[in-house]
Formats: sequence, C-alpha cells, structure tokens
Amino acid sequence: MSEPEEPEFRIAFDGVSLKRGERVIFDGLSCGFPRGRVSVVLGGSGAGKSTLIRMIGGLQRPDSGSVRVAEQDITGFSERELFKVRDRIGMLFQGGALLDSMTVAENVALPLREHTRLAEMDIESEVDRRLVAVGLSDTGHLYPRELSGGMSRRAALARAIVMDPEILLVDEPFSGLDPINVRRIEALLVDLNRHLDLTLIVTSHHMASSLRMADRLVFMVDGIAIAGPPDDLLKSADERIVEFLIAESDSFAEHHELDVTPLMDRRTTPDRRKNS
Repeated sequence: MSEPEEPEFRIAFDGVSLKRGERVIFDGLSCGFPRGRVSVVLGGSGAGKSTLIRMIGGLQRPDSGSVRVAEQDITGFSERELFKVRDRIGMLFQGGALLDSMTVAENVALPLREHTRLAEMDIESEVDRRLVAVGLSDTGHLYPRELSGGMSRRAALARAIVMDPEILLVDEPFSGLDPINVRRIEALLVDLNRHLDLTLIVTSHHMASSLRMADRLVFMVDGIAIAGPPDDLLKSADERIVEFLIAESDSFAEHHELDVTPLMDRRTTPDRRKNS
C-alpha cells in the first residue's frame, strides 16, 4: 500500500517511475518526508538513493508520477521555476565537492556570490557564522587539501546551509570517515535540524548512525519504498528488510545491544509486507 500524501509531508513522491535503458530504478515509488524531521534513506547499492536526492532537487525528472517539494508539484517545472525551488534547498553531495582552487571561505561564500546581491562585508559575516556553526572557525583561509576528511565534510555542510535552506539533502555524509568523525557529522546534522527546523533527508549505508539520528527511515528496494519510524522497520517481517539488517548486523547489534540471532531466524518468516 502506498503512503498517503499527508499535509505534514514537506516532500512527497507519488507513483514515481524511472528507467535507464532496461534497468528499472523506481517502479511506482510513493513515500513522504515530514517537515522538520530527520529522514534517512537506506538501501543497497543501486537502489536509487542518490537518484531520489537528485529528483528532489529537480536534477532528475521521473518518467511518470509526481514529486512534490514544499507543497509544489515540480515534475513539469521549467528550469526557471526549478531555480526558485532550489533556493529553498541545501545540498551536500557525496564527498563534499569543494573546489580545490578556492579557500574554505570562498567555497562557502560561492552560493551567496552567485545568487544574492549581498555586500562583501555581509557575505563575509554570513560565511563566518556558518563556519562557527559547523565547528570550523578560523579555517576560512585554508584550502580543501589542507583539511582532514571530517573537516572537509563540515566545510561542505557550511556551504550547503549558507543560503538558509528549509530543506537539506545530504548524500552519504559518512562515507570514508572514521568512527569519531561519523559521530561528529551525525551530531552536527541532528543539531542543525533541531536548531534551524530543517527538513533533513540523508542517504546512508551506515546503519548504526542511521538508527541513532533518524525520526523516519525510508528503505528502498525493488523500485519502491517502505517507510516508517525506525522501531517499526526494525520489527518488520518483510524479508527484504530483514536481509538488509542481517547484512548490517554488526552495526545493528552495536546500536541496540541485542543478539542478532533472532534476525537470522526471521529469514524464514513469511513476507507479510511484500505488497504493502
């Protein structure tokens, strides 16, 4: 059963289908992302997590179905109309995508210089404020090559929030980071969500972190989405979710302090949600 498109959903997919050649990525995908909450999108490689992020930003259009962002159906929007929607969205791409030829401050200032008419003094003030927010004060003069992996990710996050977005899209923020920096980025994202009332959508392979930070999990498999609060999905009898949790059993056990043997036993449980 598809999720209803309820008013509290800041972003909603309704019957979205997408193919690339013969490969089906989405097959009637329907799911919603609540306003002001942290939603984490899970799924195996190739499940379409990054494509989903690109659709929200209007960088990828569906073959059919609709995508609503901030209560607007953007499916048929022109590029000019999409620019107005993107003004409300911050995006942190996998790896951060900082420009090596620019300092940290210049990287963070780039959206302000391209999309606003702020005076240079005001731009510098806004950049300093965002760098403080991500714990990178006094690093504006450095270049990306002079940053650690965690610092680089935080600098990219500062750039993603410099335009005061309502929605923040974060693609695989923990990839390649050590456990200390995973915890640091995770805590920072949750803090930004709480203090800025951001609607935060994160794609991730990192199970333990996802379970700690998520208000809502969206599990992508077979071209559809199964969504709900973390506790509901962890109790699911759907064999596709169980198999994914088993594959991530170490992280699962770490977070819940549970023996994962029952998960193994549930492999043979009848799939009650396959058509849900």
